Amino acid sequence: MSKEIEIGQIVRSKAGRDKGRYMIVVGILDGDHVALCDGDLRKIASPKKKKIKHLAKTNKVLYHIKDRLLSGQKVQNSEIRKALSAYPQDGQQNLNATQK
Repeated sequence: MSKEIEIGQIVRSKAGRDKGRYMIVVGILDGDHVALCDGDLRKIASPKKKKIKHLAKTNKVLYHIKDRLLSGQKVQNSEIRKALSAYPQDGQQNLNATQK
């Protein structure tokens, strides 16, 4: 199942306290778990371990972040926040849908 998700891919949490939040995959831990970061609540220094089945993948992969992670270069939390700024966080998508 981990072949479906790759490092640098943007995913949305489907379950847990972080439900609805978009994050970036910063590591693949095993066949069932990945390490996630959003640059805000989950910083790159302490990524969130989450089961893949609790994630909804997007088709967007941030190759500049992926390349830096795979080459061992440092990635800043601000870069991740900036990359995710186009995606609604914490259910803001649902709030906006009810206002229309």
